[in-house]
Amino acid sequence: MSQHRKKRTILEMGHDAFLDIVANLVGILIILVVILGAQSTAVIEEMQDHVEQEYENESSLASEEQISELAAYSMKAASAQADSQRLENSIREHDAKIKRRQQQRALMLDLLAEVENAWEAKKKDLDAQAVQNAQRVTEFKSAQKQLEQLVGARQHLQNQPAPIVAVEHLPTPMAKTVFGDEIHFRLKENRLSIVPIKQLLDEIKRDFERMAAGARNGQTESAVGPIRGFVAKYRMNKGREMISRGGQLQMATRIQLTGMTVEPLQTPHGQTLEKVLSNSSELDIELAGRDPNATTITVWVYPNSFAAFRKLKEHLYARGFATAARPLPLGQEITGGPQGSRSRAQ
Repeated sequence: MSQHRKKRTILEMGHDAFLDIVANLVGILIILVVILGAQSTAVIEEMQDHVEQEYENESSLASEEQISELAAYSMKAASAQADSQRLENSIREHDAKIKRRQQQRALMLDLLAEVENAWEAKKKDLDAQAVQNAQRVTEFKSAQKQLEQLVGARQHLQNQPAPIVAVEHLPTPMAKTVFGDEIHFRLKENRLSIVPIKQLLDEIKRDFERMAAGARNGQTESAVGPIRGFVAKYRMNKGREMISRGGQLQMATRIQLTGMTVEPLQTPHGQTLEKVLSNSSELDIELAGRDPNATTITVWVYPNSFAAFRKLKEHLYARGFATAARPLPLGQEITGGPQGSRSRAQ
């Protein structure tokens, strides 16, 4: 028991000594760390001072070099800016020149368009003139050919013996005013047609009777027909006026025909005179059963049918009918009115 306690005491003393040694070593290490830290801080500060000094020296040297380079760059920049300004001025000048050239080009294009239009118009005139010249040349050649044919025909006729001409004689006409039955014909472009004057007037009278019952006064225009291809356009005047009847004055309605125009519905109208004189025609039907001594034929004739009228007159004279001619200028239709005159037959 005493030995065991003795051994335990020895072990405890040894353990404490070991702890003291460890504690001493730790203290030494701490001291060394502190010393090294202090030395390291001094070294670091010294190195920082050295580095800063070197950096300042290098910075001062670099600044001088940079100043030189900066001066060179500044000169280059100024030169480049001057060149840029010159280029901008040159660009502006070129832009102005381009703008002037564009304006001149637009003006030249306008002038060119006007010249082209004038040329086209002149070309059309020249083409039309060339066509007219060609037509005139063709007409001249045709007229020259006709002239040669006429000259040849004249020479041929001159070489022929003169023919014997039989002259038909009509008695010297004696004009007399027509009071009996009268038939109207229209002769235009050698075409003969019957003009139903009496039937048209009967239709106008029936219109008068209808209008007399109306209350409207004044000038009125109307038309009747067609009858046998003709229509009559007429004007009438209706009004109230004072009249004397049985020695007494009283108001009465008066209707008067102021004018009438008779014209065909379509032209040409009628049968050719050759057909009328050669075969049975409306002329034969119209004259059938009429007394030549009590019937007069009035022919409204146009200048282009005077020769045909003479043939018609000879034909009617041979049948015993007296003929009255009513010449009309071209473009005028058959007209009538209250101031008209009766036909004078021959």
